[in-house]
Amino acid sequence: MSGTKKPDFKLAGPVKGPSCACNGPGGTGLKNCCTAGKQKPPYVTGTVRSAIGEVWRVSTGLTPSDKWGIVKCRTSSYRNDYKVEAGLYAAGQPGRGSDVLVTANYKYSFDVLRRELKGISAWILVLDTNGINVWCAAGKGTFGTAELVKRISLAQLDKLVEHKRIIVPQLGAAGVSAHEVKKATGYRVVYGPVNAKDIPAFIEAEYKATREMRTMGFPVKHRLVLTPMEIVPMLKKYPLFALVILLAFGLQPSGILFRSAFQGGLPFLLFGLVSIFAGAFLTPVLLPYIPSRAFAVKGWIMGAVTTGLSLVIFPRFNPILLSMILLFFPLASSYIALQFTGSTTFTGMSGVKKELKTGIPLYLISTAVSAVLLVIYKLIEWRMI
Repeated sequence: MSGTKKPDFKLAGPVKGPSCACNGPGGTGLKNCCTAGKQKPPYVTGTVRSAIGEVWRVSTGLTPSDKWGIVKCRTSSYRNDYKVEAGLYAAGQPGRGSDVLVTANYKYSFDVLRRELKGISAWILVLDTNGINVWCAAGKGTFGTAELVKRISLAQLDKLVEHKRIIVPQLGAAGVSAHEVKKATGYRVVYGPVNAKDIPAFIEAEYKATREMRTMGFPVKHRLVLTPMEIVPMLKKYPLFALVILLAFGLQPSGILFRSAFQGGLPFLLFGLVSIFAGAFLTPVLLPYIPSRAFAVKGWIMGAVTTGLSLVIFPRFNPILLSMILLFFPLASSYIALQFTGSTTFTGMSGVKKELKTGIPLYLISTAVSAVLLVIYKLIEWRMI
């Protein structure tokens, strides 16, 4: 996550454009003009007539296709384009007194919100966050004040509802300045609960959140379900690592010997898999129990433990190769574990930046030193030094 983008309040004024707004980038979903002839998304069940025209009504139940999309976005790069069109939607049969709930256009965020609105009539205002979830988009500035001000104007909320209240997810607070939104639009920002499942109780309690609603939990089942998002990308890079290792150990003055490649490289292929397992699975699952607040340190600890245990399988190593193993693979686990900071709210932007500032040079240096050790080993093997 990068630093929060400074809002551009030039967007606070009237937004120029056609007399009707589209259910696309900068849109509201008015069937009688811009959505005419457009293919209706699967999650849209019909339209709701309002003072600004007809607005698409979304289902509050998830289909098997929606659920399969959630699986795909957690296990592949599919999540990079897993989004809905920004704009205004309706749940149930909302009217002028209905609440306006704000979310990101990352489809999973959108799905989680609409799933919890069963039996509730409300307007859903979707911000264009480039398909990024609320928490990360708030850090990047796309779920921010300027975008919210823009969407309020484009959705013509002053004609749509009679109140001056919008409900913004608590995890989006880092990107939204409530007083600036009110100054620019007249709408009061109410920060909703952390979890969408608490929205019905929050509304029923007249927009008052309990301490539990304000507390962000991160139990083991939540951590576990996110591990594929780190494991899969690392496994995609693993074949390149394996190729480099096999070539390095197979390379001989007479050419590449496959027997040498597999005999020498096999232990290192195992250590590579162990590093991925330690950094992308064990560290997230055991997160609260591993010493240190830094994810990089947690990952290094797990990497050191699992690498040490793996050495039991291959007890005898050349001292140079042993030094390389103990240097490179625990730090590889550390690097992989550091990627998990993007999946949890248990860290902040400043903390992540600090870890990156210290960790990246260390990872680069350790990789370079490991490569030098491997070269020295090969030169000794070839009796050149």
